[in-house]
Amino acid sequence: MKTTTTRLLDLKAAMALLLLLLYVAFSPPLVSGDPGRRVSMTLVRDAAALGAFCLDGSLPAYHLDRGFGAGSNNWLLQFEGGGWCNDIASCVDRAKTRRGSTRYMSKTVVFSGILSNNATQNPDFYNWNKVRLRYCDGASFAGDSQHGNGTSLLYFRGQRIWNAIILDLLPKGLAKAHKALLTGCSAGGLSTFLHCDNFTSYLPENASVKCMSDAGFFLDAIDVAANRTMRSFYKQLVSLQGIQKNLDPNCTHSFFPEPSLCFFPQYTLRFIETPFFILNSAYDVFQFHHGLVPPSADRTGRWNRCKLNVTACNLHQLDALQGFRKDMLEALMNFFRNSSRGGMFINSCFDHCQSALEETWLSPTSPRIHDKTIAETVGDWYFGRGEEEAKEIDCPYPCDKTCHNLIPASTSDFLVNLDI
Repeated sequence: MKTTTTRLLDLKAAMALLLLLLYVAFSPPLVSGDPGRRVSMTLVRDAAALGAFCLDGSLPAYHLDRGFGAGSNNWLLQFEGGGWCNDIASCVDRAKTRRGSTRYMSKTVVFSGILSNNATQNPDFYNWNKVRLRYCDGASFAGDSQHGNGTSLLYFRGQRIWNAIILDLLPKGLAKAHKALLTGCSAGGLSTFLHCDNFTSYLPENASVKCMSDAGFFLDAIDVAANRTMRSFYKQLVSLQGIQKNLDPNCTHSFFPEPSLCFFPQYTLRFIETPFFILNSAYDVFQFHHGLVPPSADRTGRWNRCKLNVTACNLHQLDALQGFRKDMLEALMNFFRNSSRGGMFINSCFDHCQSALEETWLSPTSPRIHDKTIAETVGDWYFGRGEEEAKEIDCPYPCDKTCHNLIPASTSDFLVNLDI
């Protein structure tokens, strides 16, 4: 009877994992559960002249929600996330979806969390000009190459897309910004590391410009099979999409002959001059599933139940997760100790992207460290409020009781919170 029950549990876990993978592949962009403000898409008509195209050759796009009142001269830009493609086959597939073409994207999106225009839900940035940059290049807005086989053409033009969108926004008021914040989630959070100083260079010298990455601090991790899966993935990505020439030259010089390492935030962070805030879970769900325990490192599925519900993890698995947290904090320690203008919120909730949803950004059930929400900590850092630095590091799982609405009690709860 015990064996039969175990098999049933394993079968349920396998089915739940399959549902999760299908959800990730076909899910719409993450939006708030509330019927928030929908913002229309703007195609960048002048992008073609710059050679700035999505993977399939369609024009890039963004969504702009105009600021008002005291915030009308302030700007918040958010990079959309959505993983990467590091070989021709995966990029061909991606070009046929909303991750590689504006033709398949929803023409309106809900602005929530840090993009909300509700003063109660987003008190520090609600009246700013807010822009969501749509993601369609598969390389965190950093590539500059193309691939043709005689019958089809793939455009790896993320860097040009970034430039084209900025040039489109400058005459719309960005060129006269008083305050600005560049942010992004997941692959978009990584984009923030890559483009932060460049963003500053476009704006007035007297503007207050800062950057914040949400769930973008991807580690150069060793997985449970003792391989560096993410390092290999990024090396292929940098090569395929022609990213190296767009990486920080100081970083690539320092890490020669492995310049692709500068795609990792932990290596490029020390070269960023603009004030930076890092928002991340120490047990980031995407990195847990793809960096620490990628499918290639768990072919027998021993981690399936643990991946779907952390309370099902055994002691060995929990030890691996605590080791991942330790590695992340070690990678951040120099920034924590020596960055006088930096900020951070590293919590212990099993989540991925926490600024885009009201539930995690600012609500009665939002995660907290030292009784401060993410929104409060980011606001204190940006505006220089308080006497202490806005650098918060959570205690290790499972001590944080404010994560109750994030740790997946069921498959459905997990699916709602995941955005990659």
